[in-house]
Amino acid sequence: MRFISLLCLFLSLACTTAKKQPTVVCLDAQGQAILYTPQAQDLEIDRGAYQDQLYGFWLAQCIANWTGLITEMDKIGNIGEIQTGAFYTREDWGTADLPNIWSGDAPSKVSDTIDFVFRDQGEPWGADDDTDIEYMYQYLLDTHETSLLSPAQIREGWLRHIKAEEENYLWVSNQQAFDLMQKGMLPPATSDSAHNPHYDMIDAQLTTEIFGLFAPGRPDMALKMAELPIRTTADQSAAEIARFYVHMHALASSVAVDAPVKERLQAIALQARSSLSPEGYPIKMYDYVWQAYQEGWTWEATRDSVYEKYQVRQEDGYDITSQQLPCNGCFAAGINFAASLVSLFFGEGDLKETIKIGALAGWDSDNPTATWGGLIGFMLGKKGVEAAFGRTFSDTFFIHRTRQHFPNEGLDTFGNMAQTGIRIIDRVVREELKGAVTEDGKKWYVPQG
Repeated sequence: MRFISLLCLFLSLACTTAKKQPTVVCLDAQGQAILYTPQAQDLEIDRGAYQDQLYGFWLAQCIANWTGLITEMDKIGNIGEIQTGAFYTREDWGTADLPNIWSGDAPSKVSDTIDFVFRDQGEPWGADDDTDIEYMYQYLLDTHETSLLSPAQIREGWLRHIKAEEENYLWVSNQQAFDLMQKGMLPPATSDSAHNPHYDMIDAQLTTEIFGLFAPGRPDMALKMAELPIRTTADQSAAEIARFYVHMHALASSVAVDAPVKERLQAIALQARSSLSPEGYPIKMYDYVWQAYQEGWTWEATRDSVYEKYQVRQEDGYDITSQQLPCNGCFAAGINFAASLVSLFFGEGDLKETIKIGALAGWDSDNPTATWGGLIGFMLGKKGVEAAFGRTFSDTFFIHRTRQHFPNEGLDTFGNMAQTGIRIIDRVVREELKGAVTEDGKKWYVPQG
């Protein structure tokens, strides 16, 4: 019944649906005036407000990413050679960070304390693997003036912007795909299990969510745009999980902005759930965590139960433990999907609480924090993110911390990054969705269906 009520909520909250109105003057891709007649089902979106939301996406994603890095791989359970002890609980917030699986006896290099990470004006946010390939894909879409990247464009972009030597901030499936590209292989072959044994790791989730924001209110188009980037590094259930996140980001523009963020997130999560295979483990993980939330469990009890159910007992077809992977598949798409749902549901739309839970939940903790931080940051916009923390932040992003060969020696701003996103959406709305941008640049009309 709760699923049905949330679905009704989603359908009733279509926030920006335009009433049929007289023909309006819009501009085509060449800047020429055209006439457009909005249809009753068109989604009418404030273009300026959306730009502010894109700023909020990048800002909150950086806060969440860097906060989650403190606890990344501190707690992965006690299966196999690596024993990390009891998982963190809410009582550990603000206490000393413990070593992760790589650091020996040393705590995180990010912070000695488990707490939010901020950057003040004049101090740029460094890129990380949760933001840098999304940044690269946005740059490629803009510079190639396309809505759909080709296999060759993706390969050329990876080879140009990712270092072949030194520390290149790639792991598991991303690294394998990159190695294959250097040998001449193109996506989607780079994620095929015959070539890439890491196809079921988390990599695609953290590199493709942004495609959902490039097709507001149109998950079908967002998934079309994201499919090849997803299949660059993921296949099977890992690809399905990545599509779930893209789906949610696309739907974020389709619910009423004056509804509580908690309700908006639950509604779009339910819609995205409908795209999951009924037989796969991702949908069963979703239902398990959702039921625990509905029954009033604590997030800690839910996380502990997820660990027992999926890594100890290997239920619902999730068999990572039997594969005897390094760190018991701590980078796997599945267990990190379950952990991300814990922070999503129990965070209840509160940006700070969601980041806290994500950082303490375990495994690859910077990834779920970045995912939900970015999505909630998009819903709140720049001012909403600042209000959540009661302060302002640096607006500068340094992509060359992890990548290379971008303009301005790798320095960019969230404002400029948001403007780039707007240009991409203009093209998607006009050319792919056959919608329109008003002559004054204030609105998009996005056809539905």
